[in-house]
Amino acid sequence: MKPSPEELAQTIHRTLRSVPLHRAPRTLEGRVLAAIEARAARPWWRQSFAQWPMPARVAFLISSAAVAKLVLMATVWVMAGFDSAQFASAFSAPQAWIGTGASIVQGISACAGTLYRSIPPLWLYGGLAFVGAMYAALFGLGATAYRTLYANR
Repeated sequence: MKPSPEELAQTIHRTLRSVPLHRAPRTLEGRVLAAIEARAARPWWRQSFAQWPMPARVAFLISSAAVAKLVLMATVWVMAGFDSAQFASAFSAPQAWIGTGASIVQGISACAGTLYRSIPPLWLYGGLAFVGAMYAALFGLGATAYRTLYANR
């Protein structure tokens, strides 16, 4: 006969409780604290990318994009047989596409600015107050649901 999941969980719990506790080595705490201090003492460029200062992260991303662009351009130039006319034609279309994209973004931002200036300020403040009230209501409903469903267990 197969035990139920509850019985199995209770059996595992009893078995694990009966196992004696093992003591950690005496030097473990010192080694862990020393490793933490050594990790914290490292310079920022030897730490995780998320720990870098924001200007360094932005500079790294921009320089990485520039290096990728240069490698791509060099590859196209080599594949074109070092012909500068083919090189220019290969990169003229992407530059035109970037200009078109920039003009689209400028048009959308001009339209958004015109719409923003045409809305009365009282409506903007009222909309902001409505969004704040809905956020507070959502937070209150979430807290009530949590207390109703989970806090009493």
